Amino acid sequence: MANEKLIIKKRGEDGYKNFSIRISNETVQKLDDISKSANLSRNELIQIMLDYAIENCEIKLILCC
Repeated sequence: MANEKLIIKKRGEDGYKNFSIRISNETVQKLDDISKSANLSRNELIQIMLDYAIENCEIKLILCC
C-alpha cells in the first residue's frame, strides 16, 4: 500500500460534463420512482435514458406549406 499513488483529478477531467436543466416536479418524481425501482441513482438512470434516446433518435424534416 505504501507504493500506491494518490491520483487527484480536477472536475471535468473524467470525460463528463456537469450542466443544469429545468424539468417539471412530475418528471422528477417519475425519474425518482424508476431509479428507486431499478436500484440506480437518478444520474445513472438519466445517463441510460439519454444514451438510448441519442442512439434511437430520428429527425424528420417537415416542410411547411
